[in-house]
Amino acid sequence: MSETYELKAEARDRVGKGSARAMRRNGQVPAVIYGEKQAPISITLPYKDIFYKIHGGGFMTTVATIDVGGQKIRVLPKDYQLDPVSDAPVHVDFLRIGRNSEVNVQVPVHFINEDEAPGIKRGGVLNIVRHEVELHCQADKIPDSLTFDLTGLEIGDSIHISAIALPEGTRPVITDRDFTVATIAASSAMKAETAEETAPAEERAEAEAEATAAEGEGETEENKE
Repeated sequence: MSETYELKAEARDRVGKGSARAMRRNGQVPAVIYGEKQAPISITLPYKDIFYKIHGGGFMTTVATIDVGGQKIRVLPKDYQLDPVSDAPVHVDFLRIGRNSEVNVQVPVHFINEDEAPGIKRGGVLNIVRHEVELHCQADKIPDSLTFDLTGLEIGDSIHISAIALPEGTRPVITDRDFTVATIAASSAMKAETAEETAPAEERAEAEAEATAAEGEGETEENKE
């Protein structure tokens, strides 16, 4: 789990698009804290602080403390919006976290030991089905990432969620199946080579079938005579 951090925020009374635009012009990012059966709190955060947190990695899986006028609130980021052109943060949603809170969170997937996978050495490719896996876990025990070992995998092998031991108290949100996270697939070049090798054999088989059919027709004509 990533180390926690603290952000200083200011409470805001005004809400709406016009107010939000004014805050952004003044170097602030509007945000809201909700959850734990308490009233939502509208706040603003310094643009620079939240920009580096979002783009620094691990933002969505790290519990933070937000200081709002001396009141310190433990939160987990649940959503954020970026400007489609500049990637600048325009709004952030935080979920208030209690002592025993459990949350659903998207955790990134990493793969190791590609050079120990025979299928990849032979030209296969790692086909990632899920770049993130949604987990249900305690808010204080969110893993930074899930790591899958590719050692020994061949072309055609699949990597399922059961291939990794999850931290105690952590489980996938999807529980009705052992879902696929990635596969080792044949590359386009390998498929083309296989097709080229298969084509002559198929042509020979067709030619032999045609020759057999022709011989059968010749025998039939002889019997008629």
